Order: sequence, then C-alpha cells, then structure tokens
Amino acid sequence: MLVVVYCVHCVIMCFFASLQIEILHAKSGKQITRLDHVDNYSTVLDLKKWIYKQFPRYYPARQSLRLEPRGRNLSDEETVRSLDLRVGDRKLYLRDLGPQIGWKTVFLCEYAGPIFAYLLFYLRPAFIYGVTKAKTQPVVHIAFACWTFHYVKRVLETQFVHRFSHGTMPIRNIFKNCTYYWGFAAFVAYYINHPLYTPPAYGDLQVYPALAGFVINELGNFSIHLAFMNMRPPGTKTRSIPYPTGNPFTSLFSLVSCPNYTYEVGSWVCFTIMTQCFPALLFTIAGFYQMTVWAIGKHRNYLKEFSNYPRSRKPIIPFLL
Repeated sequence: MLVVVYCVHCVIMCFFASLQIEILHAKSGKQITRLDHVDNYSTVLDLKKWIYKQFPRYYPARQSLRLEPRGRNLSDEETVRSLDLRVGDRKLYLRDLGPQIGWKTVFLCEYAGPIFAYLLFYLRPAFIYGVTKAKTQPVVHIAFACWTFHYVKRVLETQFVHRFSHGTMPIRNIFKNCTYYWGFAAFVAYYINHPLYTPPAYGDLQVYPALAGFVINELGNFSIHLAFMNMRPPGTKTRSIPYPTGNPFTSLFSLVSCPNYTYEVGSWVCFTIMTQCFPALLFTIAGFYQMTVWAIGKHRNYLKEFSNYPRSRKPIIPFLL
C-alpha cells in the first residue's frame, strides 16, 4: 500500500513540478532568457507571455517558438508536457517574426483599394484619358459592376464571414499585397475603360454567357466561405475535414481541397472572356498561380493532419491539380 501511495505521489509531483526552460535565439543560438517555475501544463502561449513581460519588444504575435532552430512553429495551444522536453536539455528557440499586423486589416486594405482604383478610371475619363466623355460599350459598365461586386463581397466577407487561424502577419506583406491588387486594378481598368477599347469579338454571345459564369462562380465562392465559417466555432482555431453541405455549390468539396480558389479562378476566367482584355488575362494567370501554391500547401496540411482525409481530392483543379 505504501508503495502505491509513493508511486502516486511521484506521478503527481512529476506533473506539477516546476521546470526551467532556456530560451535561445534561433539564429545566433545565444540565450535570450530563462523561464523558471514553468509547470507541465503551461502552454506555448503562456511562455510567450512570460517572455513578453521581460522583453516588451517581443509581443506574443511576433514570437515563433520552436524545438529546433529551423524546426516547425509550435502552436499556442501546445503544452510543455506535450513537447516532451528532455531533462537537462530543456531548451526552446525563439525566432523574431518582425512587426505584425492583423490579417483583417491587411485584407481590408487589399480589397478596398481595387474598388477605388477602378472607380478612378471608370468615373474620371477626362482626368485619365484627356477626353470629356469616353465612348463606352455596355460590356464596360458590366465589367465595372462585376469588378466592384467582387471586391465589395470580399470586404464584407473579411468583416463578417472569415475566421482566421492566425491573427497576424508580417507588416511588410501589406505593401507587397496592396501593390499587387491595386496595381492590377489600375492596369485592368485603364484598358477596359479606354476610349479606344473594342468590345469582344462575338458581342453579346460572348459577354452574357461569361457574365452568367462569373455570377455562378461568385456564388460558389461565397458558399464555400460560409461553409468554412460554419466549420470553425467562433473564437477557436479548430480545423476539421471539409465536406459538402446541403448547399449544392459545396459539392466541389468532394473533388478539391480548396474549392474557394477554384471558384475564384473561374470568376476571373469568365471576366477575361467577357471583356476580352489582355491585362485581365494576365491578372487571371497571376492569381491562378498564387492560389495554386496556396491550395497545394493547404492540401498537404490536410493530408498530414488527418489520416482519414480523402486521397482522391486534388488541391484546386478536379482530377488534375
């Protein structure tokens, strides 16, 4: 009986015994600080907060803690116990991610900019082209409506639909992303609203079917974003395998991991056909490349995280890619 009591006591002491964890710089390997009195159930986020108290420059969102200098980023929810730190070698490596900015702020800047950039070319032809009133075709007005609808939708989704797994991103990305979105908006708008712009070769037979395709893909994209929102409870970072819901647009989940990207590429393909504009084609190709990179990364993460993830799915293009 005494042996059992002793063993239970040892287990309890093991669980609740305080630890010392050395925090090293990921690049130089030099010690930054040492955290004392850490228990097994402290989370990585707790460690970040303690580091922040000693070094206000390193606020939690700026920190990346790792088991190895070039290892994976530890999630905030992981506990010290789950890290299985060896006795005598309780070390973690900190990488400074640099100044951070909220994802929502970045997205709002990305998506609001193209609206105003396009408006400038559409509403002020005298300022841009030196003419009092540009000669426009119906497709020019339709293109303006489609462009504006897409980015207004994105702004509203950012504000009310999207739930981000990561709260922040490096602040330098806002300049890169805004340059991409705002620059392409001006590039596309300049040509479509130009007084010398010519309508598509097949006229209404080309414009209106492409417009219908654009609207369908936009509805599909919105449906996928709603499905993702409903799969993640508010205030959590829970991830689960996405499956089709009662919404027919979500049936694409059976074929690809990121149907939101599939639908978005479809929208811009239709926009390009509708306007028969070369800058719109370049924008579509650039967007497809970037979304393919993101889709492949997310697809790989699904496969690693879920052993029962459907192997038949492709990242972005059904049956192909």
